[in-house]
Amino acid sequence: MTGDITMSVREINQVELFEKLTRREIKQSNVASILGISVRQIKRKLRNYKLDGAKSLVHKSRGRVSNNKISQKTLDKAINIVKEKYWDFGPTLAHEKLVENHNFKISLSSVRKEMVETSLWKPTKKRKAHIHQLRERRACFGELVQLDGSPHDWFEGRASQCNLNVAIDDASSKSFCKFSKTETTQDYFKMAEEYFLKYGLPLVFYTDKYGVFRINKNTNDLKKPTQNENKDLTQFGRAMKELGIELIFAETAQAKGRVEKVNRTLQNRLVKEMRLEGISSIEEANIFIPKFIEKFNQKFSVKPRSGVDMHRKLDKNIDLSKILCVKETRVLSKNLTFQLENTIFQIQTKRSAFTLRKTIVTICERYDDSIKVFDNRGKLLEYTTIKQLPNRKTANSKVLNSRVDDILIKEAKQNFRKRNPWESDVNEFTEDNLFYKPSGAV
Repeated sequence: MTGDITMSVREINQVELFEKLTRREIKQSNVASILGISVRQIKRKLRNYKLDGAKSLVHKSRGRVSNNKISQKTLDKAINIVKEKYWDFGPTLAHEKLVENHNFKISLSSVRKEMVETSLWKPTKKRKAHIHQLRERRACFGELVQLDGSPHDWFEGRASQCNLNVAIDDASSKSFCKFSKTETTQDYFKMAEEYFLKYGLPLVFYTDKYGVFRINKNTNDLKKPTQNENKDLTQFGRAMKELGIELIFAETAQAKGRVEKVNRTLQNRLVKEMRLEGISSIEEANIFIPKFIEKFNQKFSVKPRSGVDMHRKLDKNIDLSKILCVKETRVLSKNLTFQLENTIFQIQTKRSAFTLRKTIVTICERYDDSIKVFDNRGKLLEYTTIKQLPNRKTANSKVLNSRVDDILIKEAKQNFRKRNPWESDVNEFTEDNLFYKPSGAV
């Protein structure tokens, strides 16, 4: 026998066994048991070994091209498509697109190998893992939902950087997402309302300590008791308390790792999907994302340990517009007016004004900028907007109180001239009470 023979370790070990068989030092049944094959196969291999020696133990397909091997022409075609359309995709996502959009029958390992050889993708070394105690998934769908915001350049420069609010169920990893300009209370109210209408009310929201969810105080302040329990709650916390949803605050990012991980996955996949669809605005993205998330959940969600859905159905008596809103209170003036930020509002009523003077009203401002006003008995009050106040500066470049209204100043001057036509030096009014102040008065 001439030439070199390439053999595996398993085949080399077989040589000694078949040498013993030829010398009848071991039984065929024992060799079959050691190699895990039948006695019939041992007889066939022994017959070939006596004819060709160790060469017969080498697999006949070794060195031959597989019948199922993909042609290099097909691989080159696939890689050219990756270079053209999916140049920054990872091998897994690029393989999915080649199969879905271009009908390539090609394995993931082949795509990865070609992308590495053509320098389209460089394998990265895994970082040394920091050990954190694992927390078992909740058993039921809706038992715990993790919330987080993901500010990112979602449109890759085609539009301004924006935020993606993400909710993910802990038991099933089902995701629910909504785009917004920034991560604000009203944005979370909008997403929460859509989530509640689709699934119902979860038992727990698991969040970080962001100011939307939690009032961050010094430890000394937290020890002080307060008469009003809602005083230590944010608007979001107050709304969840009214709906009976518990808020749990994570101490570390790893504690809510499920939502952190899906954020990274979305920053990779969703960005590329929107690029392929030509999406470059928040409005277009919010239209596209339900379809994307449905497909995303089919791929990445898991089956909960329990088939029970813990979401509570919305009660017909629950008015989300009164709960998922920013609530503030004001006291009505004698003229039945109140101010919210830089705007003065006038209450419209057919009743006597005396019945509503000094009444404490609740203003509910929704995410769509609609405002509703309720009295202390929960009755809806009609109103009109009098004036939106500008920012004015004094002679000393100090900003005047935003509650000072130009219309009231003008009316006060006109009324003073009617009552006192002989006075001509109506020049100055105090900033605090808008009363007339003659020039030279102390």
